[in-house]
Amino acid sequence: MKKLLSTNANNWMALVARLSLSITIFPHGAQKLLGWFGGYGYNGSMGFLTGQMHLPWIIALLVILTEFFGSLLLLFGFLTRIAAFATLVSFLGALFTVHIHNGFFMNWGMQANTGEGYEYFILLFGLVIIPLIAGGGKASLDGLIVKNK
Repeated sequence: MKKLLSTNANNWMALVARLSLSITIFPHGAQKLLGWFGGYGYNGSMGFLTGQMHLPWIIALLVILTEFFGSLLLLFGFLTRIAAFATLVSFLGALFTVHIHNGFFMNWGMQANTGEGYEYFILLFGLVIIPLIAGGGKASLDGLIVKNK
């Protein structure tokens, strides 16, 4: 367990990556779980993920929980590597089930109804690899726990 929590408590890069991920992913999770930011909440998200996306209910539940609670774990730097790995897996799933066939660009203007591409995912994966390797870094609960042991 100590290796899982180990981190350099002076690593600013891990802190910046954690905060960037958390701030970006938290609204997605809050939409899915709580209905905040114009989301559909737990029931609506479960209905969409299991009905339209045809995901098994356990996978849909894990997606919702990972985006919400995983972003909070990243924010506080607690179980950072687990949260980063879960985030990576969740967004790999989104990439390969929805976005990969839409090309590179996000196409937020929905030109020619092409959908959203995968450029966002390249940035997300680059960021998520940092805490996956480095741990929580500066100002993380992981660093505090390991230091106190």
